[in-house]
Amino acid sequence: MITGRSLANLSLVGFMGAGKSTVGRYVAGRLRYRFVDTDTLIEQRTGRKIQEIFATGGEAEFRAIEHELTGETAQWKRTVIATGGGLITFDNNLDLLRKASFVICLWASTDTIYRRVRGNRNRPLLQTEDLRGTIDRMLKARAEFYKRSDLIVNTDNRSLRMVVQQVLRQYRKAFADSRAAAK
Repeated sequence: MITGRSLANLSLVGFMGAGKSTVGRYVAGRLRYRFVDTDTLIEQRTGRKIQEIFATGGEAEFRAIEHELTGETAQWKRTVIATGGGLITFDNNLDLLRKASFVICLWASTDTIYRRVRGNRNRPLLQTEDLRGTIDRMLKARAEFYKRSDLIVNTDNRSLRMVVQQVLRQYRKAFADSRAAAK
């Protein structure tokens, strides 16, 4: 049971290609919540693509912008937040998300992620000759952070509908439990 926390929002974390944005849009629609993709919001606010931020200011600039945005999420209500894949691995971003969110990690294996992202040129950290190896190394390095989520949902070999239903079920239960504990 989640107690002592506001669960006004639902945050989806996990590796690139795990399904955060796709699942998040459907879940937000079902909950009648606003949907925010942190990478998209960063691009809108800065007027620059993520690749450009990485090219001109490096990962450090991107993570600083991301961290500032993450701090704002505690003020949001009724929002499904799809985070960038590395967001919770920097600073105290997971703690910031938890201030007002139930945090679900969407998990996928190296092979699944490879299949989902292999043709995508919009992911600066995956512009490498050894894509599968890079994914595997990054996924292993980030696993300890992803495991700190409130819940992990495996998206391997599962339909979008199945994943959305599980996320909704788990969020609704956590939300109801937190409200009951607050009384």
